[in-house]
Amino acid sequence: MGWHPLELGQPATVCLGYTTREGGVSASPWDSYNLGMHCGDRPEAVAENRRRLAEQAGVTPRWLRQVHGCAVAARPAAHADHELPEADAAWTDRPGEALAILTADCLPVLCWSESGDWVGVAHAGWRGLAAGVLPALLAAAPVPPGRLACWLGPAIGPQAYEVDQPVRAAFSHWSGPWQAAFQPARPGHWQLDLFALARLQLQQAGVGSIHGGNDCTFSQPERFFSYRRDGRTGRQAVMAWLQ
Repeated sequence: MGWHPLELGQPATVCLGYTTREGGVSASPWDSYNLGMHCGDRPEAVAENRRRLAEQAGVTPRWLRQVHGCAVAARPAAHADHELPEADAAWTDRPGEALAILTADCLPVLCWSESGDWVGVAHAGWRGLAAGVLPALLAAAPVPPGRLACWLGPAIGPQAYEVDQPVRAAFSHWSGPWQAAFQPARPGHWQLDLFALARLQLQQAGVGSIHGGNDCTFSQPERFFSYRRDGRTGRQAVMAWLQ
């Protein structure tokens, strides 16, 4: 099964989970549980994979049109793919609204309140992190960050993620030890740790509990799609909702 629920000690009202690439109907190179409509796969295959996800999770995902920015959608409604809200984060305090993020190397982040009445999701690649998508999502929460918890989902790991000087320069306005997330590689290039950058920003904001940050998409081809590894590939998803 491609859907994997998460048990992180969250309140019973908070449902969290993620997908892997196994258990769908898409053909290579999108094999097999591709959930992205925008990456060249047959629309019928993606529709079947999304139907399976809704059946396995018991909810219908609410997708976004992700653009590597910092816009946050509040309580997004269900939309057809050509009408999706343009945002890279979303939140809800209403039961049954399943918030979904698609990735294939960028970092997906799930957030929830310890009181179990609010959830949020974010698409946090380097552009989104530099733009402030995580602080923007935290600012939408009805409680202080110290009463929130977050999970860092599968993303490209630092051993596989080489970036250049313009990427590093995009974080020069940050405070704290952000430079530690960039380890020197060849001249003018660094190995970037997205997990470390996200943890730093969440910790600086005062988030009370941070989970995950262990799964590298690039190094697990049997489990995860990776754009940097494969180029033409599918998308996995994370979801959060209240029941």
